[in-house]
Amino acid sequence: MGIGELDREAHVAEGTGVGAAPRTLAEALRARGNEGLAALLRARPDLLNPVPNDLTQLATRAGTRGSVVRALERLDRFALQTAEALAVAPDPAPYPVLLALLTGDEGDATIGAALPGAVALLREQALVWGEDDRLRLVRTARELLSPSPQHPSPTGLGPTVAEATSGMSPGRVQEIIAAAGLAATHDPVSAVAALTGLFTDRARMGALLDEAPPEALAVLDRLVWGPPYGEVTANPAPPVRWLRDRGLLLPVSARTMVLPREVALHLRGGRAHRTPEPVAPEVGVLRDHRPQVVDSAAAGQAYTALATVEELLKSWDEGGPQVLRAGGLSVRDLRRTAAVLDVTEQVAAFWLELCHGAGLLASDGEADERYAPTPAYDDWLDLPPAERWARLVTPWLASTRTPGLVGGQDAKGRALSALGPDLDRAAAPEVRHRVLGLLATLPPGAAADPETLFARLRWERPLRGSAVGTAGSGDDGPGPARPDDLRSRLARWTLAEAELLGLTGRGALSAPARALLNLPLAEAASPADEGGGVEESVAAERAATLLAPLLPEAVDHVLLQADLTAVAPGPLRRPLADALAVLADVESKGGATVYRFTPGSVRRALDSGLTASDVHAFLAAHSRTPVPQPLAYLVDDVARRHGHLRVGAASAYVRCDDDTVLGEILADRRSAALGLRRLAPTVLAAQADPASLLDGLRAMGYAPAAESAEGDVLVTRADAYRTPARTAPVPVPDGPPAPDATLLGAAVKAIRAGDRAATAVRREPAAPTPAGSLPRTSSAETLATVQAAAMTGSAVWIGYVNADGAASQRVIAPVRVEGGFVTGYDHTADEMRTYPLHRITGVAELADDQV
Repeated sequence: MGIGELDREAHVAEGTGVGAAPRTLAEALRARGNEGLAALLRARPDLLNPVPNDLTQLATRAGTRGSVVRALERLDRFALQTAEALAVAPDPAPYPVLLALLTGDEGDATIGAALPGAVALLREQALVWGEDDRLRLVRTARELLSPSPQHPSPTGLGPTVAEATSGMSPGRVQEIIAAAGLAATHDPVSAVAALTGLFTDRARMGALLDEAPPEALAVLDRLVWGPPYGEVTANPAPPVRWLRDRGLLLPVSARTMVLPREVALHLRGGRAHRTPEPVAPEVGVLRDHRPQVVDSAAAGQAYTALATVEELLKSWDEGGPQVLRAGGLSVRDLRRTAAVLDVTEQVAAFWLELCHGAGLLASDGEADERYAPTPAYDDWLDLPPAERWARLVTPWLASTRTPGLVGGQDAKGRALSALGPDLDRAAAPEVRHRVLGLLATLPPGAAADPETLFARLRWERPLRGSAVGTAGSGDDGPGPARPDDLRSRLARWTLAEAELLGLTGRGALSAPARALLNLPLAEAASPADEGGGVEESVAAERAATLLAPLLPEAVDHVLLQADLTAVAPGPLRRPLADALAVLADVESKGGATVYRFTPGSVRRALDSGLTASDVHAFLAAHSRTPVPQPLAYLVDDVARRHGHLRVGAASAYVRCDDDTVLGEILADRRSAALGLRRLAPTVLAAQADPASLLDGLRAMGYAPAAESAEGDVLVTRADAYRTPARTAPVPVPDGPPAPDATLLGAAVKAIRAGDRAATAVRREPAAPTPAGSLPRTSSAETLATVQAAAMTGSAVWIGYVNADGAASQRVIAPVRVEGGFVTGYDHTADEMRTYPLHRITGVAELADDQV
């Protein structure tokens, strides 16, 4: 049964009469339709864990501090300002009073038009309840947002006159009303009421302030918009004494005075906020580009992103750096990685976290733990470029890893390292989606003005990322978001990372990015379009399809130059790129990659098992230009010398058919560290191991080859090192997940059923049952009552103890009684159930059929 169908049954078992003013939040929720309950649970999913038994429990949970703080964090600025105004208004507050606090004496049509929506939002989220003539802010929200000496209200208002004078002596109160020109009263309560009446009477208050010295008015001007507290000396200046004597400033301690709320509101013209913001700020356009230019620029950056990821993981192909004991990458290894990629350390951290989040990079889990590519990296390499791009950006959107924090410190002052712990921020996915969603509201090709974009984000979540008071934190209330809060920094990092990934081009959202976000491609999207419609995998496929034609096509040839370089006029096909990476070194990257052939690179190819003829054939087959003579000479020269010296394992030895070469090596001072000595005319023994001996001889300019125990040349190209199969890291959830329609329907149905059972009116038994205890009847009485209920189709209230000994109260409508069991419709569980009669402690009739 869907929520819409359930709405037709919403008022069947309500505990209050239809149209009656609710006296509690539970009664207000009981008067809602099922759509209203579903909207509450959708907006505040933390209320669903676990599903409340009834509406009273739901109301209690909705008023807990943690849940209210979370709900306040998700309000936009005007809804929050409305709640703040209610917190300083009388409780309950009529709608006109709330409107006056937001618009002031002069009124504001824009605020008047926006206020009903804000009140409706607060009602929907159960932060405000009651009819328009008696609006009530839930108690916990009022405590968080109301002013206190430790934490002034976000409005900048202080306590009321009654609150500020609560500890004042009656004689002092009479002195104040006398100085203010009011008649003496018989008790402090009426005196405070008279003073409050004076401060809220615009005409009399204006006349009183007309008598104030200019210096006193200047003091009020400094306090009027908050904070309302000020320190004074033991002997205050005359202007302060004038204000104190008339109650315009009231003492809260020996050295502290406060501006009463009523006085501040008069000076403000009745407004609770200096600048109400009923309308979200527009995201400005920084510059316009043709959409084709944006898509081309984004595609170029997407190709660069793929190349960067390949370069990074290829550099770790034989095993990357070690994992720190506390987890993560050392600063030295991060610097080396940044140097390899020719980027800053912050950008290198982003690429590392991107690979890690996509499941392409992980630690190997060995005793000497180090990072390396995962088997998923090899599968990723086999995909078409556009699909590889989609496999990177999709997990980035959902990842809670925040590489922008690398280099900073955690709460304990410890450095945050790339790939290390403590980089998860639950708000990151939401901010990424919202930033890209706001970019999508601009016309295609338009780049957003970042400052207006950040201002919009701060308006939408003014408390998100700021300090909101929690029990025991010492912070009694929420504070406004600052330009450098986490949410703003996440937005800045999102813009930079989206550009690096090719989701944006020249600051504007690309067409593939719109497809990835499930946004319309031909027109601007509204915030309501976010996350709608197609599945994530389908969206990624659509994005890859749009990107594929924009990426440069892979080529199967290079252009050999006479200066021992080869120019790749575009991205090379995989086999050619891998072979050329062995044979030559990358000299420069860009639209055309330049490779340089050196003696070392040619020797590397020969070490991998190629021969000179293989290299010549490879060059001739893949070059659109003739093989230059200098390159052919280089290959032949290195091949002629390659393997002339042979290094094997004794501890290590060098052998050569030309004994003069061995004599040159012994005479060379650079060979002293190798510990060489001649064993025979053509053999030298070394104290160094074979690997060190090979490196030492190559550093001296020779081209030795390793050989096996049988004397065969060893192919020294190492196989790629991979970690065991690893899954990508799971994002840290930002609270409970949003419930789907099925869960909402089931939850509303269960809450309604439990509430019907809890509010059913029971007939008083002859011997009253103590409150909270189970009904008690004899077995015969129990059997007779349930049989009668089954015959008449009425409902009864039973006490039941299950097999585990847990006792509960239930309302059931018996259908069949036989064999020692009663089968009936359980209104508490909202389903048919069967109960053993011997486990029913007692039964009582209901006063009326409530179900």
